[in-house]
Amino acid sequence: MHTTSLPFDGAVRLPRWGVIRARGADAATFLHGQLTSDVAQLGPSQARLAGFCSAKGRLQASFVIWRPGPDDVLLACHAGVLPATLKRLSMFVLRAKCKLDDASAEWPLHGLAGPAAAGLLGDTPPWQGRMSGGATLIRLPDVDGLPRALAAGPLDTSALPALDEAAWRWLEVLSGVPLIEPATVDQFVPQMINLELLGGVDFKKGCYPGQEVVARSQYRGTLKRRTFLFDVDAGAQAGQELFHSADPGQPAGLVANAAPRPDGGSSVLAEVKLVALDAGSLHLGAPDGPLLRRRALPYAVPTDAAQPA
Repeated sequence: MHTTSLPFDGAVRLPRWGVIRARGADAATFLHGQLTSDVAQLGPSQARLAGFCSAKGRLQASFVIWRPGPDDVLLACHAGVLPATLKRLSMFVLRAKCKLDDASAEWPLHGLAGPAAAGLLGDTPPWQGRMSGGATLIRLPDVDGLPRALAAGPLDTSALPALDEAAWRWLEVLSGVPLIEPATVDQFVPQMINLELLGGVDFKKGCYPGQEVVARSQYRGTLKRRTFLFDVDAGAQAGQELFHSADPGQPAGLVANAAPRPDGGSSVLAEVKLVALDAGSLHLGAPDGPLLRRRALPYAVPTDAAQPA
């Protein structure tokens, strides 16, 4: 059995996350025409990533989605983008038999990591779900061999160790799975945050808002920015700009997500120009700001701007 050097174990309530519920006979069909993922073929034990784009292909929100029932679809997203996303999605329902609402209170979210997660997940593979009491457990990608799960619904955590929320946020960053926050709404085409590499974009499913822009970025090789993982010896937050030593007059990237490191400083997922990786150095917040040190993501990212993403 693979072991990890990350000493995390327990459960934590996730106040930064919320849940949108789509309910009705047309719920899956409606969302299939709005999100970047295939919702129509989403099975009852499956979960996946998805994005909601503007007509210009820019992400308004990103989700973990699953179907607790044949006429229900749940979308977990950052709580800060939930109200605007719910309002915008509701504008497109029209005659569809689908009702959208904020179900965060009915579906509280917890993060589980380490032995606490492993004990409840068993052999559940990533992006698959299983029931535990009244909660749905979705296995998330491991971080350095550390099991993780997203628990949705009533979950008795009294017998589990308490996990610090900052530790969970750090694990989220290390996983390489970006989350759209209020500071990054309308900033990224899905490929800029590697969403298609993580199974969050289906290029065969048909139309959705921004689909032509997303497809053009994929097949015409026009993508010149990607998201990578960095450490920095300073506090960091989503929406901060990055600057490159060879071109200090303009930003070279943008922080998508950030979390404090247990040993000090921060780890960040940051979208950067691919050419900025060739030489020189990247700095946080200003041309003379703290130095960013690139570290490995748990998946491969294309870095040749001349090739289709």
